[in-house]
Amino acid sequence: MEERDHKKIGPELGLFYIDPVVGKGLPMFLPRGAIVKRELEKFIVEEETRRGYQHVCTPDLANLGLYRKSGHYPHYKESMYAPITIDDDEYMLRPMTCPHHFQMFLHKPRSYRELPMRIAELAQLYRYEQSGELMGLIRARSFCLADAHIVCASEEQAIEEVQGALDLIEYVASVFGLKLGEDYRYRLSLGDRDNTEKYYDAPEAWEKGESLLREAMKARGAEFEEAKDEAAFYGPKVDIQMKNVNGKEDTAFTVQYDFCMPERFDLKYVGEDGKEHRAFVVHRSSIGAIERVMAFLIEKYAGAFPLWLAPEQIAVLPVSEKHVEAAKELATKLKEAGIRVVFDEVNDSLGKKIRNAKQDKLPYFIVVGDKEIESGNFPLENRNGEKVEMTAEEVITKLQKEIKEKAL
Repeated sequence: MEERDHKKIGPELGLFYIDPVVGKGLPMFLPRGAIVKRELEKFIVEEETRRGYQHVCTPDLANLGLYRKSGHYPHYKESMYAPITIDDDEYMLRPMTCPHHFQMFLHKPRSYRELPMRIAELAQLYRYEQSGELMGLIRARSFCLADAHIVCASEEQAIEEVQGALDLIEYVASVFGLKLGEDYRYRLSLGDRDNTEKYYDAPEAWEKGESLLREAMKARGAEFEEAKDEAAFYGPKVDIQMKNVNGKEDTAFTVQYDFCMPERFDLKYVGEDGKEHRAFVVHRSSIGAIERVMAFLIEKYAGAFPLWLAPEQIAVLPVSEKHVEAAKELATKLKEAGIRVVFDEVNDSLGKKIRNAKQDKLPYFIVVGDKEIESGNFPLENRNGEKVEMTAEEVITKLQKEIKEKAL
């Protein structure tokens, strides 16, 4: 499966590379890869906003005291980078956003009317991965997570939000053409009551949380396996597991039930009765780490992205020098319509230009010669070799529709 391995295809297609001078596990996105990354980010922010999430921005580092308060330090210490001393205070590069989001919730009194409050962020995170564990975009030391924390008024509301998060995850997967049971599977990740060093010590809360998630999964009617000792330290979770081309499985997306942080951060809201009540929290990642999902998609599509995700969506290829002006005019119209265009005016043979477009896995290309200039009709050809004659306006309409619908 080497021809599908994202570590091979990514650099070949000019998407990303790992620069040894910059450091291991720190992907460098080239212009083409940065486009794919931005499209994924734009897609998930728009979809989450449509579903009632409020997107925020918080800093990439915080006072070490914040992670002591959350319990990530020392629970998560082995995955965190060493503290940085600034003005006699210790700061950490963040491995997650939950403490930031909980502090944001606490910055003013909250009413039950505001709940559920869905706080979301595209957050750059930093986690120490051992050198032997690093793998391209799937396992990196710096990555962007589509993260969110949902503060709820009751257990019932929290479970509703778990279902809503899983609905969103399944929708996202369907847009990518991923099928449940084929491309991904559900895992209910449980704690271990005996391991109080790794997990928050609250046996009754673990029983309740695991039971709630188990019932939620049964209510979905989806097959899932249970895995002991795979939970977060603060509660059980539903993991969406995917395999890469080498057969190794990783968690792509996750939904977590948290009974620990509301207590640690004293998350409260004023209820309908005018009294303070303890809130409930759901953590979730809708699209996972952008880098990781990008790796899975590179491998699924073998680098031939659907039109909406493709770094360059169409190539305009003049047959010879005398066709350059007409080809340039067509390319400009497409660009102005918001379509990503490659205009190949290099004085190569037409055959070589077409080979380049196919090698770069462009979804479409158009050849512009005498016949096309005379008729005003252009041969729109896709990468499967299917060709159709269209006017410039018809090409624009077709491509815009396909992009909008995120067609596969």
